[in-house]
Amino acid sequence: MSDTKTAPLRVLFCIGINQNFFDLPTGQGGLVWKAFSGMMDAVAETPGVRVIGDIDDDSHLVGPSDGWPWTCYILADVDTQETVKAVCNLFRTTPVGEYTLWRYAKIEARIGRALTVREDVDLGV
Repeated sequence: MSDTKTAPLRVLFCIGINQNFFDLPTGQGGLVWKAFSGMMDAVAETPGVRVIGDIDDDSHLVGPSDGWPWTCYILADVDTQETVKAVCNLFRTTPVGEYTLWRYAKIEARIGRALTVREDVDLGV
């Protein structure tokens, strides 16, 4: 996919765990973890998404994250902005008991491109 018109969007999904998760009684986060795992599977199974990798920083970030640094990240190639929105919407639709995942976590998508020299750049060669 070297043609910039058909190149996928390089997307960094930034995920923050919020205070509601930490307010759960000790040992009661299992439903959230199960829902979160299901959401991660759903991201990987979303048509138009190719997950490149993920990273969890819960060893160096303890407590809620409302912005950078985020708790975890997913790096993916995604076909369209509509697909990016669909992935973000998983937080609104993934059930956690009587709530949905966005009660316990938030997501922000950073959209760019793979880091390569653009075709319009003259390298002087």
